[in-house]
Amino acid sequence: MGFARTCSVALVGVEGVVVEVQADLEPGVAAFTLVGLPDKSLTESKDRVRAALVNSGAAWPQKKLTVGLSPASVPKSGSGFDLAIACAVLGACERIDPRVLADIVMIGELGLDGRVRPVRGVLPAVLAAANSGYEQVVVPECAAAEASLVPGVSVLGVRSLRQLIAVLTDEPVPEEDPDEQGRPDPLLAGLRMPGTGEATGLCGMAVPEHDQGHDLADVVGQLSARTAMEVAAAGGHHVFLQGPPGAGKTMLAERMPSLLPRLNRQESLEVTAIHSVAGLLPPGKPMVDIPPYCAPHHSATMQSLVGGGKGLARPGAVSLSHRGVLFLDEAPEFSGFVLDALRQPLEAGHVVIARSAGVVRFPAKFLMVLAANPCPCGRFSVANDICECPPSSVRRYQARLSGPLIDRIDLRVEVEPVTLSELTAVGALGESTRTVADRVRAARERSAARLAGTHWHTNSEVPGRELRSRWQALPGAMAEAERGLERGVLTARGLDRVLRVAWTVADLSGHDRPDAGDVALALQLRTGVPRGVPMMIGSPS
Repeated sequence: MGFARTCSVALVGVEGVVVEVQADLEPGVAAFTLVGLPDKSLTESKDRVRAALVNSGAAWPQKKLTVGLSPASVPKSGSGFDLAIACAVLGACERIDPRVLADIVMIGELGLDGRVRPVRGVLPAVLAAANSGYEQVVVPECAAAEASLVPGVSVLGVRSLRQLIAVLTDEPVPEEDPDEQGRPDPLLAGLRMPGTGEATGLCGMAVPEHDQGHDLADVVGQLSARTAMEVAAAGGHHVFLQGPPGAGKTMLAERMPSLLPRLNRQESLEVTAIHSVAGLLPPGKPMVDIPPYCAPHHSATMQSLVGGGKGLARPGAVSLSHRGVLFLDEAPEFSGFVLDALRQPLEAGHVVIARSAGVVRFPAKFLMVLAANPCPCGRFSVANDICECPPSSVRRYQARLSGPLIDRIDLRVEVEPVTLSELTAVGALGESTRTVADRVRAARERSAARLAGTHWHTNSEVPGRELRSRWQALPGAMAEAERGLERGVLTARGLDRVLRVAWTVADLSGHDRPDAGDVALALQLRTGVPRGVPMMIGSPS
């Protein structure tokens, strides 16, 4: 009787569970049994592994073979267990010393010819292995750069099962024939999910810093909206832009990622892990270090926005925009159930999805930008009467965004139509993305210094009780906001959010504590009611 074991990783959401892959050979009728709660794609690995072993020059055992995946209570899916199963079988046959395999984690799919194909979720899988104390990991060659992002782990990238057998048995490593120049590598197909290619717009969700193709200087006029976007980027606040078609709402939202600072290493690992599981990592760029941008269509389902799907849930748009920007254009056209499902991630910074196959938790700390027309025809305004929608239709349209959802939006701005004089003015361009991004970065540094020693990084994350006790505004600065709470203009949550925005305005203005002018601007951005302060950061009151 032969027995061998090695390890692989099962992904539950974006978290990994180390799985021990055991192979046992017994005398009897030749059969291959796979146990341990595998799904359909994993059950099919029996045929892939058998063909890969034979085509790699190894003999298939003509005995009763049982492969167990432990712990058996954890659902296991995908083809990433192929490499571990093949090596466990070779260990049970004594083609490989079983003692060599015991402390190695193997991740990869096998082709019928023995080539090792990449799979999604390599980074979170290697992170799980490192957290469990494993120091050696074997991954497909084209995913080695992604796996190497995890410190303290020795990564071996292999292109074929033949190469891995040679390494583990101290034999000469065979050279694989290189791919023809100019032809796409078929092995890279495993890095993407179907429906995430160029035609979908999802493959390039991150934008380069200070993207010249989306410069803030291209936005004509819109001083209030530009100020709101700057405050949102500096403090991580959510924004609601309401205005007629063609006023520049989408242009402003597309330029928001370039205003945000680059991700630090921990944030990059979080974002990269999510995109790796979702199959959105571009080949040749193993780490996402710039804020992602996700703009789903208004016909998006609950599962595509929040996460879900058959079996164990997959990340949705709120998780794909983690540490970045989620833009919902034509927000009233989204389903009310879909929009209200955003309440939990907006408050908690994560989303928990329960399915029959298990419960998964996805990070979802994003900056949300909502854009909406004021009415179905888009021309409703208090300044003119060209709107043809009846008042009841306007009320129904605006009521599609529920009060509890709007209450969680820190900044609400009316985007005015662009006039001919603004559009044709010569030399009247606004500030560039680089200029505003530099102020945002300086404001973030001020808030980070103030919040040092806590687990909060931006003003939008600080609880209201901490703001009222540890980081208070100047005496009397909150008087007007407190009167708004007494009159019912603001809720208790709204008062806390006004104070958070006031701190962000103070950081942008270089103030040590928010003064009455900072709070007035925060109130103006929150309610849309003029407070007699200019819509410009750092301007004199």
